[in-house]
Amino acid sequence: MPTRIQHSNERTPRHEIWHRYEGNEWAAFDQLPPSIRQRLHEHSYDAWSVNALKLWHHYKRIYGATQRAERALIRYLDYCERLEREAFAARYTARYGATLPHDAAMGTVLRNHTAPCPVSHK
Repeated sequence: MPTRIQHSNERTPRHEIWHRYEGNEWAAFDQLPPSIRQRLHEHSYDAWSVNALKLWHHYKRIYGATQRAERALIRYLDYCERLEREAFAARYTARYGATLPHDAAMGTVLRNHTAPCPVSHK
């Protein structure tokens, strides 16, 4: 049975959905391929690097250390993120009787921060 870690500032139902594995988050992050690290950086919540590393080992066993494995893991991380967002939105609606403002505004998760800034700072 995995060890659950719940930080005192955690205000989402994440601990009810996932198990968080213990370990050195930075060491785990450093062992991941660059594309996975970028995706974790863009995740709308803390994606827990130790958990992601365990998943990476799983996908490497299935596909080898290939781009296909990286894309499969990224798709899975996207799926997990959607589940978390839906759970958070449902909790918000149950508590406040209204749609989560971010969803009501049809907001998206900001990604791909590598695009140049359109504003020139001269």
